[in-house]
Amino acid sequence: MGIVNANPDSFSDRVRRATLDDQVAHALVLVAAGADLIDVGGESGVTYTGVSDAEVEIGRVVPLVERLVAEDVVVSVDTWKPEVADAALAAGAHLLNDVSGLHDVALADAAARHGAALVVMHTRAAPKQERFHDYGGDVVGDVVAFLAERAALARERGVGTIVLDPGPDFAKTPAETVEVLRAIDRIGEPWLAAISNKYFLGAITGRAPDERLPATLAALGWAADHGAAIVRVHDVAAARDYLAVRAVLAGEAPMPAFDQDDDRLKWIRVDGG
Repeated sequence: MGIVNANPDSFSDRVRRATLDDQVAHALVLVAAGADLIDVGGESGVTYTGVSDAEVEIGRVVPLVERLVAEDVVVSVDTWKPEVADAALAAGAHLLNDVSGLHDVALADAAARHGAALVVMHTRAAPKQERFHDYGGDVVGDVVAFLAERAALARERGVGTIVLDPGPDFAKTPAETVEVLRAIDRIGEPWLAAISNKYFLGAITGRAPDERLPATLAALGWAADHGAAIVRVHDVAAARDYLAVRAVLAGEAPMPAFDQDDDRLKWIRVDGG
């Protein structure tokens, strides 16, 4: 899952793509690099940024969804607002990535109405509000119970395909995020690994968001080892390269054919040696 931010204040995307054409072009670059679907967001998930009006968010998201669907791109919409979800799904989005943990059951209703898949994420914080939560020493148990309850609710509302997201960084300290991920086998399947450039990676490495690609790839390998159905990443090309090499070395994929005369594959010495 490649990420395209249509909002002006993404925490990790320092390259601003202000125009619709820029956003479409970036999405198509990600698809060419190997993205199976594109996650479109119209509002930053960072807690200290303001809440966008639903109509403003729709204005950012829907034109991009329409353009990508016209290019036969599989599209996900990242939102917690039912109005935005309904508009984006009506425009052709295939998946609703709800980062609120179904704080409003109308989100599940929108997914069911449009026959869309739904990502249900764990969080105990209201959208854009408190950062941490008191789990009474059992954050893993809370995540497991919460996701089971929300998934059951979504099924009751008619959602056919549900993907679970343990919600790294959402209302969790870095240590709690790591504790949850270590217990991911208790969460259930299928699950989404939204680990790209996350705060907990910065806490481990001391790196700023735009310096976290190596940490992201390490987390990606861990997620692949633990059966993630979807991995949500900013740098699709790097993720694809990582997974390709990993698969060949593990014997899960054959060594691909290559052109030994391709200069791109060679070390070139400037001294002629």
